[in-house]
Parts: sequence; C-alpha cells; structure tokens
Amino acid sequence: MTIEASRAPLQLSELPHVGPAVLTMGVFDGVHLGHQRLLETTRAAAVERGIASVALVFDPQPLEVLRPGAVLPRLAPLTANLERIEATGVDVVLPVRFDHGLGALTAAEFIAALSPAFELRALVMTPASNFGRRRGGTLATMRRLGLRQGFGVIDVELLLVGGTPVSSTRVRSAIAAGDLAAAAALLGSLPAVSGTVVSGDRRGRGLGFPTANLAFAHAVATPPLGIYVGGASVPERQVGPEHPALVSVGVRPTFHDEGRVLVE
Repeated sequence: MTIEASRAPLQLSELPHVGPAVLTMGVFDGVHLGHQRLLETTRAAAVERGIASVALVFDPQPLEVLRPGAVLPRLAPLTANLERIEATGVDVVLPVRFDHGLGALTAAEFIAALSPAFELRALVMTPASNFGRRRGGTLATMRRLGLRQGFGVIDVELLLVGGTPVSSTRVRSAIAAGDLAAAAALLGSLPAVSGTVVSGDRRGRGLGFPTANLAFAHAVATPPLGIYVGGASVPERQVGPEHPALVSVGVRPTFHDEGRVLVE
C-alpha cells in the first residue's frame, strides 16, 4: 500500500487511515541493529498476514517532555530516522508528536486512540518495551489487553552484542567515550551527524582551510574533542558519503565562544 509519508510529527487524531495493521512503535533514535530486528519482524508479520506494517515514531524525545530541562543527545534527526526505517521495507512510517497529553494516556487509552486509523491485528514489542502513563504498557499487560480486544502481541528477543542488549543509550555512551568502532558495530553503519551549514567567522578561509560550520536543531551525540577522518554528504550539491572530510569537534575559547562545542 502507499501512504504519503509525513515529515512533521502528527497528533493521534491526524493519523491517516491504514486499516488492518501490524504495528511497532518507539523513538527509534539512530535505527540501530536492535531497532532493525524489531522493524524486520514487523514487516515479516504483516506480509504473512497480508496487511500493512506500520511504525510509529515518537518525536520529540519523551524524556525531554516528561522531565523539563532534560537533554538527550540525538544519534540522528527525525528525518534521517524516518528514512532509515523506510529503508527496512516497513509500509507506513509515521512520526507522532509526543506531548504531555499523549504522555498522560494509559497504554489502553493509547491503543484505543489508534482507532479508526488502524485495525490493530498485532503489536510487535521486546521484553524491554513499555509505553503509556507510568510505563504501564508492558509486554505482559499488552498480551492481556490483546486477548480482550482481539490483537496479538509478538515478542522480539533483544539483540545482544558482546552479551549486552543493543540500545540507543549504549550507542550514545560508545560515541561519548570515543569508541566509534563500537558505535558502528551497534548501528550497523558509521556514526554520523546531520546539520545545516551556517556562516562562521571565516577564520579557516583566511588560513587557507575553509570549513563548513554545522548548526543543529537539537543536541547531537558527538565524540570527544578532536579531529576525525570521515566522509561528507551534501544532498543539495549531490556530494555522496564517500567524499573525504576531516571533521573537527572542538571549542575555541580564545575566540570568545564560551566553550561551546563546535562541529566543522
């Protein structure tokens, strides 16, 4: 089926009509290997039943809404996460705005609010999954609710790498520690940042090394200060990810930047 993908988060009342569906949901930050297993299971279960596979992607980060002042560095912006999920073959990928109203819903109320957009036939979760007020939507509670309301619950075993579950938190920790190889092993691809090129002070140009200064809409997960070998992608100029680049993560206190981390 074809549902035009939205890049702007939707309220539950704005979700398009899909009909019978196998559903999974989460923030999916970075779309790491564990997420990919969950999404592939969702797609396969939908194919088996001859219905649509659906991924609901919450934005902004629930933690930042429920705990004002909390900042959780992102592994990728929403648009990049949506594109990576679509690449797994899931039929319908929809960003959902997480706000205090949504956070106040119980798990049962949330499931009820999905109608009439979805006729839920199966919900795909891991043993660590939970949602709804006070995180009441656990695997066990959803199985009980499903028995009453006629949908199944598919349990996806957590993916372990090195004996430890893969998670976005684990990827952030690896990046913060400068272990980019470990982060890549969890993501299935090299860590990346995505931002908008903005005008800087042009000091690099004066030294013969012009740089592209990146601005970000949200806090991003960055490695320790230093110079890294990487690649650059500039969609507007059709420059691919193999274009070689040096990436500077640093501060310039001598230029009165007050210790702000800069990515160039």
